[in-house]
Amino acid sequence: MSYTPVPRTAVTEPDDSSAMEVTTAAPGQACTIGPVVDIVFSRWTTPILWTLHSFGRQRFVELERQIGTITSKVLTQRLRQMERDGLVLRTYHPEVPPRVEYEISDLGRSLSPLFAVLADWSRHNLDRVEQARHDYDAGGGRRP
Repeated sequence: MSYTPVPRTAVTEPDDSSAMEVTTAAPGQACTIGPVVDIVFSRWTTPILWTLHSFGRQRFVELERQIGTITSKVLTQRLRQMERDGLVLRTYHPEVPPRVEYEISDLGRSLSPLFAVLADWSRHNLDRVEQARHDYDAGGGRRP
């Protein structure tokens, strides 16, 4: 999978430290962060990165146990893709029996501020989301 570089257009006012940078999406791409969302927020990538960040270097079986509901096949596939994406490091130890360990890379670790913001958002807003769902369902869903 290859991604087209996204042209950046800065929108700032002089001396305005709160200005936000706005980017223009590449042709055929509705959102400039789409490729990042595809890489980082796939079904199992986030729990794997979270686990490696929280617990450090893990052997495959340890990682599988920490996550709990993932199959060996899916964990293998996701780890390979994440290694390819540069988010995870795989270390092979030529011992008997062989030992393989996985750890979060510096690139993967650079996502920590993003996860911290999302964790903070969830602490402050998941109750509101649940309430909105309850209200929607209690009202019979969409109204004409």
